[in-house]
Amino acid sequence: MAVQLEKSWKNILEEEFEKDYMKNLKAFLLKEKQEGHIIYPPSNCIFNAFNHTPFNKVKVVIIGQDPYHGPNQAHGLSFSVQKGIRIPPSLLNIYKELQSDIAGFIIPNHGDLTKWADEGVLLLNATLTVRAGQAGSHQKKGWERFTDEAIKKLSELREGIVFLLWGKFAQSKAAFIDSKKHYILMAPHPSPLSHGFKGCRHFSKTNEILRKNGLKEIDWQN
Repeated sequence: MAVQLEKSWKNILEEEFEKDYMKNLKAFLLKEKQEGHIIYPPSNCIFNAFNHTPFNKVKVVIIGQDPYHGPNQAHGLSFSVQKGIRIPPSLLNIYKELQSDIAGFIIPNHGDLTKWADEGVLLLNATLTVRAGQAGSHQKKGWERFTDEAIKKLSELREGIVFLLWGKFAQSKAAFIDSKKHYILMAPHPSPLSHGFKGCRHFSKTNEILRKNGLKEIDWQN
């Protein structure tokens, strides 16, 4: 687990890497690799969410639970898949909501959300790695404590961030967010197994908040 962390985030989270839980997590990941397990995303993509969206550039946070566990899917951004990979059902529902919510939005032929990340949308999974073919296999190994700390630091040290919490898991993170300083928008998960995400209009609402605060809106077209 070569830690390649963007400078501003490294300053904020540096102490975490010295704590026992992160040392234990690193040992766990090394053991997984030594035992021949394939880990997603590739090691150089594990911290992609942080590397594409520096701490002071975060405008919006979208929280996911786990990386995709199929070949060539995960690349370190929640809900996002690499170009050339079939768009997952949850992301397709996100695109459909965008099409009805944002005038002129055209559903892309790919699921790569890197452009959003570069515009200030922190696409943060709670768990940053997974064993190939085994959803949730790296949960409760330490990643959640690390990503919770990132959310806490954003809440504490920044103001006016829009947190989009989709589904019960993401909504549990509201406990770490100061709602007097930040904006929290909640909706059911965009998964086809869930109902109620359609019509949440979170994307236009987010841009409305950013505009009121004198910030550049997110161009959701990717």
